Amino acid sequence: MKKVFISLFAILAGTSFAMAEDAGCEAFKWPVTREQALFAAAPATPSGATLAVGAAADLALVPAEKAGFTLPPEHAPASGTFGAVASVEVPTEGAIQISLSGEAWIDVIQDGHAIKSVGYSGVKTCPGIRKSVRFKLAAGPATVQFSGAKKAELKVAVLTPE
Repeated sequence: MKKVFISLFAILAGTSFAMAEDAGCEAFKWPVTREQALFAAAPATPSGATLAVGAAADLALVPAEKAGFTLPPEHAPASGTFGAVASVEVPTEGAIQISLSGEAWIDVIQDGHAIKSVGYSGVKTCPGIRKSVRFKLAAGPATVQFSGAKKAELKVAVLTPE
């Protein structure tokens, strides 16, 4: 009887955990299903690369002090963290959504100025996606800086908001 009870508890706990994972992703302010699909096949991408809108990249980060930031990050990266700089061509609509698999700060720079985000959603209980940030920009080139990451890799998706 004891084994049956323990097995039933394990099954229920596993089911609850799976439901909690699903509920974790639902806690975002907007859907992240596109990011989940893109992250599964994100190609390895070096720091300094161009990120395509509508795609994801498995971005290789470097020690923050070697990232070559265009402007100092809004939040100074802690010692021992990682960062990267990438470029993106902002579409005509001017809105982009940058989603990350892990903890990191995102700065977007256009025409030499840091651009404030217009929306943020972060969830610690969604497997594989940690945060999603929206920016309103002018069409054309922009620089994206990632800083303060605790790991040397970060999956990044750049999308137009839904």
